[in-house]
Amino acid sequence: MPEVSILSDDFVRELINVGEVDIVVGVPTHNDARTVGQVVQAVRAGLLKFFPRERTVIINADGGSHDGTQDLVRAASISDQTYGSSVHALRTLHSISTEYEGGPASGIALHKILAAADLLQAKACTVVSPESTTLDADWIEKLVRPVLRDGRDLVLPVYRRHKFDGLLIRNLAYPITRSIYGCAVREPYPADFAFSGTLGSHFLAQDIWNQEQGRHGTELWLTLSTIVNRYKVVQSFLGAKTRPDDAPADLVQAMRQTAGTIFSSLDSNAAVWTSPVAPLEAPCLGCGPAIALDPLRLNRKRLFDMFKFGITELEPVFLSILSTDTHDALRKLAGGPEDKFSYPAVLWANTVYEFAAAYHKAVIGRDHIVQALVPLFRGRAYTFLTENREASAEQVESNIESLCQTFERQKPYLVELWNGKK
Repeated sequence: MPEVSILSDDFVRELINVGEVDIVVGVPTHNDARTVGQVVQAVRAGLLKFFPRERTVIINADGGSHDGTQDLVRAASISDQTYGSSVHALRTLHSISTEYEGGPASGIALHKILAAADLLQAKACTVVSPESTTLDADWIEKLVRPVLRDGRDLVLPVYRRHKFDGLLIRNLAYPITRSIYGCAVREPYPADFAFSGTLGSHFLAQDIWNQEQGRHGTELWLTLSTIVNRYKVVQSFLGAKTRPDDAPADLVQAMRQTAGTIFSSLDSNAAVWTSPVAPLEAPCLGCGPAIALDPLRLNRKRLFDMFKFGITELEPVFLSILSTDTHDALRKLAGGPEDKFSYPAVLWANTVYEFAAAYHKAVIGRDHIVQALVPLFRGRAYTFLTENREASAEQVESNIESLCQTFERQKPYLVELWNGKK
């Protein structure tokens, strides 16, 4: 039975007017007028070019925009009676918008999109970020086709990123997802992804929607749930991915949504990952070079200074979380000169695993545990920048692979911590 309780009566009426569809494209927004028009027009072009015979709808879930975002999304509708000669639509393309309460939260938006797709009995649903300004028509085909043609349940993106972009993904989310759950997905916390109607129904049945994971970090949670339940996963190479120049960089919030979600997932799925986990294949379709080497200025010294400051200020917290050996090693790093600083992969993996075990045991408030990882991540980010400052794309990939292998080798240490043997 489709979940309609979270959908307003007016929105349900709009959906009923649309009728059953093959493809839903969800666009979560909040004050994205500067970019959403470009993104939605690219979505429309992709649907018309690659899926002219399918029944399609664009659904916008908006968190209370005041800049005309919703009007820009609605303008993407095309009636089969009114489209121009340059548009080759064989069916009406609907584009509708709904507003949700509770403030901007990507998880609430995703919940609305999931419920709408379920009500419309969509065969495939793709979600795209309103900030994906490099999105073009081909992205829609690359995300949706594996679901409709190949029977895949989840399609995750692979982007060509600058070698210093996505540091939290490359140094934490990707290595730990791969090591713990045995699935090498490069973007486990996707901004642009697609899933089958079957998987969408599974998502809706999750008991997270009244919890923090149902508001923030939801996309990562759903990726991990898909892997744990051994659905069919594939990765699709989309090309360049850039962030808007004024994109906020709230590392504390990003750490909550990333590390907090991963640690919570470890708690929920301990019976799965503490036993031997068979690898889950996630082949990449059309994969090309994933590292870009454009010039980019970064303030490494600030990262180092904030690492040192954090080690001093949060020492009582670290004494509750970290082993004596790890804590001593970090204090030694903080006491040394910047030009000799290096936060090695083994120490970083052990640090993350000790934080995960401390979160599991709730040695202090769990949110305090997650926040305390921020200054240590800054130290690891400094090392990643230093190691790869002059590195080629191939060397960067090799260094990321080496980090993942380190996390894999150290996984037994986490199991021992988890089971109280350390």
